[in-house]
Amino acid sequence: MFTPKNLEQLEKRGITTQEIESQLAFFAKGFPYTKLLRSASKNDGIEVFDVKQIDELLWNYKNKIAGRNIIKFVPASGAASRMFKQLSEFRTAYKVNENNLILFEKKDANSMFYFLENIRNFAFFEALKEAMEIRGKSIEACLEKEDYNEILDTLLLDFGLDYLNLPKGLLLFHKYADSVRTALEEHLVEGSGYAESDGKVKLHFTVSPEHLEKFKQLVNKILPMYETKYHVKYDVSYSVQKPCTDTIAATLDSTLFLTETGDLVFRPGGHGALIENLNDLKGDLIFIKNIDNVTTDKNRVPTITYKKVIASYLIDLQNKTFDYLKKLENTSISDELLTEIFHFSWKQLHIAFDHFENLSHDEKRQVLIQKLNRPMRICGMVKNEGEPGGGPFWTENTKGEISLQIVESSQIDPKNPQQQDVLKMASHFNPVDLICGVRNYKGELFDLKTYIDPETGFISEKSLGDKMLKALELPGLWNGAMADWITIFVEVPIAVFSPVKTVNDLLRREHQNI
Repeated sequence: MFTPKNLEQLEKRGITTQEIESQLAFFAKGFPYTKLLRSASKNDGIEVFDVKQIDELLWNYKNKIAGRNIIKFVPASGAASRMFKQLSEFRTAYKVNENNLILFEKKDANSMFYFLENIRNFAFFEALKEAMEIRGKSIEACLEKEDYNEILDTLLLDFGLDYLNLPKGLLLFHKYADSVRTALEEHLVEGSGYAESDGKVKLHFTVSPEHLEKFKQLVNKILPMYETKYHVKYDVSYSVQKPCTDTIAATLDSTLFLTETGDLVFRPGGHGALIENLNDLKGDLIFIKNIDNVTTDKNRVPTITYKKVIASYLIDLQNKTFDYLKKLENTSISDELLTEIFHFSWKQLHIAFDHFENLSHDEKRQVLIQKLNRPMRICGMVKNEGEPGGGPFWTENTKGEISLQIVESSQIDPKNPQQQDVLKMASHFNPVDLICGVRNYKGELFDLKTYIDPETGFISEKSLGDKMLKALELPGLWNGAMADWITIFVEVPIAVFSPVKTVNDLLRREHQNI
């Protein structure tokens, strides 16, 4: 099946032929849809804290994390091209001095009309204005003459700001009285609010190889100023998706897709590939949050508060779990204590058991050790108000195991009305707001790659030139890549969720410092 040339390609990437054959098998048979049992909700998989509980969790937070290796992990490799999709399409269709009324029929907050009417409110406006002046153009004159393509070209293309090709982390997101900040800078500021331990804030960005130097240049330029302002020392590190996590492209009939020169075609494995990057970090507690989910100083308090709340809750649960695991090492542990640990596992960690009461004493002890000695994550969940994103559900996997999972709509059988009804019943959605405990009760790092459910990938059709191909995405980072973790869901307010999916999202209140 593989030519010597193909084998050389695989060796360079660190991918085995067995992995490729496994991927081809998935192309042929597809991935099974996730089986939803019911949506998680308050008192059934989602913890909802009252004011007293929040105050208790916040109390002594700084002492709780003292001495721990805290890392803020930010997936930041995505290009911003999708943010500007509408602008790119408008550039193609718009003709100066012609009738363009149809392009301005929509005037809602997502429209081109709204973008142009509010262009002065974007944090990048002054940079755009200066870039146009360098080219001998006036942005105000272009607006008056309705020469919008000149403006958009300068914003999007490489002779101007090049925003069509930059990653979101390097775009100017927010405007303040005396400065503007990129999304990356807002993560530095946010990190100082909850991820500081013993005077140090560690941030890790996963970036694309072609953008790595630009990230480093920006951080080296701004870090002294932010360290002085927030009285911390930053430790910023980076990684790229490993070549070994790339996936093979297949033909539509699920055979190897080869170029005209006989080369294999590889594609990035999606954000699920980042479990490898996460696995390489030597942290104790790791916060995970997407690069575009940031807000301004004025709106940041709920984010800081709830990050501390869920981290504090994880530490409490982890301490209790570790204590029980140490006691479970004793083969003569009492039946009463086994029952106590079982109730803790079910009621507070939401771990499902199969006929636990029918097991022998030692079987119960072994099952509890196996169930409790796993990585732990707490995922913030926001009340469902129509925003896109995966949701929290009770699920059953292909082995018949029941657990809490974050599930995307693409993982659900679209032709199964019952499953679609369960999907629609979701009371909450996932804003990608995680805190992860990645060490065991002995202080050793878990091998996170052993807790992936390989049956939860995704297949889509793409094109390469004039040919169609099948592409495979690995199990998502907070979906299948963490499928076998201890998972706890906690309700957090909508104020912690302020993603930027389109450029006009930067005009929302949470991104305007007014």
